[in-house]
Amino acid sequence: MLLSPTAMHIPDGFLSVVVSVLFWLFSLLAIAFSIKRVKQNLGEKEVPLMGVLAAAIFAGQMLNFTVIGGTSGHLLGAALATILVGPWAAILVMTAVVATQALLFQDGGLIVLGANLFNMAVVGVAVSYAVYRLIYQLFKGREVGIFIAGFIAAWSSIFIASLLVALQLALSGTFSADLAIPAMGGIHALIGIGEGLITIGALAVLFASRPDLLNISPAQAGNNRPILIAGILIALLLAVLSPLASSDPDGLEWVAEEYGFLQTAQEPLYQIIPDYVFPGVENEIVATILAGILGTLIVFGIAWGIAYARRAKATS
Repeated sequence: MLLSPTAMHIPDGFLSVVVSVLFWLFSLLAIAFSIKRVKQNLGEKEVPLMGVLAAAIFAGQMLNFTVIGGTSGHLLGAALATILVGPWAAILVMTAVVATQALLFQDGGLIVLGANLFNMAVVGVAVSYAVYRLIYQLFKGREVGIFIAGFIAAWSSIFIASLLVALQLALSGTFSADLAIPAMGGIHALIGIGEGLITIGALAVLFASRPDLLNISPAQAGNNRPILIAGILIALLLAVLSPLASSDPDGLEWVAEEYGFLQTAQEPLYQIIPDYVFPGVENEIVATILAGILGTLIVFGIAWGIAYARRAKATS
């Protein structure tokens, strides 16, 4: 059965204004620092990679997968981005994805956008980076370490981000911490397994085709166009497949429904392409595919533009 992807991020109404403003400040500081640092660390291959990663992560996030008991999960992608382009560029990649989802597709509220950015773009990347480096170093450069470290980093990014959401809900008075932490942590521990397996799959493809992107072989100079073309094609394919997404509620929505605070969610302040369904198209499958393709291209353009501008400034 063909289905539309479900909304996935914290909506307005779940968090208090004070908590929302606080995490806006945290996110803006982290993003500003990342913009400053990425200029110093951005190589030639990272420019197309940032655009491709943003596009693929956006499209991949539309493909919710069934977990258990009528619940679904979705790719976060922070670990994969961190492994491939480093933490500072990964924060900007994830920021492009999460901000576009909120601003264009009404996936996640605007008031709480700072919290969503902090959870996924900042903490998701920071946890991935710390865990991947620690685990990979334990394997002393052995290639199997890439996959084990990648899986654990991906799982950890989902799990820790879910605990942070639980803390934000508790600080907002929406959901008590003694219930929020085990509820969010339990369901996202399962979702994290899916994240880990997807990450391993992507790493395996890169290991077989472009091991230089994983820093285990010399860089292939002047060979960035294939990355760009193949990456965009894969991202567009994922967007076309987006109607296959599970319609089951994601982890946060499931917890909110089970524990009775789903009704606190507020309607979006405006609607452009709500719920990833392109307006004015009667066939919902076609409308979802069009929305996915448009979002994929927009996110690619934003991330690639940021990378190109920072790279040009660094070399001028």
